[in-house]
Amino acid sequence: MKAPSFITPNTLTVTRILLIPVGVYTLFNDGGDNPSFQILSWCIYFVLGLTDIADGKWARQSNRITSLGTFLDPVADKALIGSAMISLSILNRFPWWITCVILFREIGITLFRLLVIRGGVIPASKGGKLKSTMQSFGVGFFMLPLPAWLDWFKYSFITVAIILTITSGYDYLRSWYLKR
Repeated sequence: MKAPSFITPNTLTVTRILLIPVGVYTLFNDGGDNPSFQILSWCIYFVLGLTDIADGKWARQSNRITSLGTFLDPVADKALIGSAMISLSILNRFPWWITCVILFREIGITLFRLLVIRGGVIPASKGGKLKSTMQSFGVGFFMLPLPAWLDWFKYSFITVAIILTITSGYDYLRSWYLKR
């Protein structure tokens, strides 16, 4: 079945951005302590993450890659991961220092991209994609009402995500420097 013509990969990306507050609301619902709302919030986060995969794949397969989509997709990704980390940090379920490190890199690279966009878009690297995946899984595990003995599991994922966040940021800047 073919999607209606008004539904495009960019429409999916914008929808993802507009639905982020729904996930945040469910995370804070009932003071953030209700396991049912934590699971619901994780489900919304997971579905929004799947739309990230879907819109990019759809755009590539249907040859509908646009400048707007190339810009909006990473913004949507950062809005999703950023809102989740900030929300979890406010609820004291995620360390603020990790939120700050990751957001500093993400906002910094995004601003950098805006400044140098005239020189052409630097495509996402495999390291950057792996970074995003590890961030998503790591933050997602903090959303779930997991038992304390699984803290090592959550922190293992987020530690790898932090390392990849820093190294992929360096690689991104290095790639730009070598291409200029």
